[in-house]
Parts: sequence; structure tokens; C-alpha cells
Amino acid sequence: MSANEDQEMELEALRSIYEGDESFRELSPVSFQYRIGENGDPKAFLIEISWTETYPQTPPIISMNAFFNNTISSAVKQSILAKLQEAVEIHLGTAMTYTLFEYAKDNKEQFMENHHPINSTIPISSIISVETPNTAPSSKKKDKKEQLSKAQKRKLADKTVMAVFWLLMLCLTSCVTE
Repeated sequence: MSANEDQEMELEALRSIYEGDESFRELSPVSFQYRIGENGDPKAFLIEISWTETYPQTPPIISMNAFFNNTISSAVKQSILAKLQEAVEIHLGTAMTYTLFEYAKDNKEQFMENHHPINSTIPISSIISVETPNTAPSSKKKDKKEQLSKAQKRKLADKTVMAVFWLLMLCLTSCVTE
């Protein structure tokens, strides 16, 4: 079988196996993501596998660069990728995407044993400073003009036109009666 035929068969199998699985995402017909662990689990991580043109005869590209993994240290990511690469070597020449996802699920605790979440958030106290102003707001601030939508501008223009029309009508009626 050619690489394309192997890929088509594996794609069909993956779609069938992971149908309805919220952890699985098909990014394209040759690129897939799987979340290992539940949402909210601090030890959860996301693996992305992309097939090359000659996959499965050549290794797929495995990545952990997704934003979901931003609290995982580079060392832990490299360790997981190294273990997955070992599995790739064993299964080279066969459809392995499902096998790699399942291997990661089965070994999640071992993969993440050295994981200590990196705090990528900034404490609110460093963002917000609570101060009580002693004086009135500075007069240097310019008042922002209210931005109108196109519909609001049209409505305002229509009202203006109508107002001008009625003023002209009033003038004409008063001129005629004089």
C-alpha cells in the first residue's frame, strides 16, 4: 500500500474511534490534537501529531507547542516528546497515531511526575493599584466623543433633514399668510 492509502485508512479509523471524544481534534486530514487528562486537571497536556507526506514509513511530527501546554516546563515537554519518539521508532512503518495517543494516556502520571505548574499569570494586586483620589479628576483629560454606528448616523441625518424640511414648511406657511 502507498503512504496515501495508509493515511486514508488511518484517518477513517481515527474518525471512527474518536467520534464524540471531546479530547480529540482533527485540525486537518493530516494533523491531530489530543488532550491527555481532563479539563481543569493541572497535569493535563495536549499532543499534536502531524503526518508527513511519506508517513507511516517516516515518523510523524509530534509537538507540544500548543498554548494549552504553557504551564508545562520545557524539560517536562522534552521528556514526554523523547518517550513518544521511542514509541515512534518501535511502530515505524505502521499506523501509529492512535497508539501514540493511547500510550500518552496510559503513561500520563509517569510523564508528568516532575511537573510543577509554571505560574504564567500575574497577580491581580500587581496590575490593579487601589488609590483614593484626593482631588477632582484632572481637567487635562479630554472627554471622548460618543461614537455612532452607521445606523445611528443615518437616523440622525434623517431627523435633521426632516427638521429642516419642517422649518422650511413653517417659513413658507408664515410667508404665505403675511
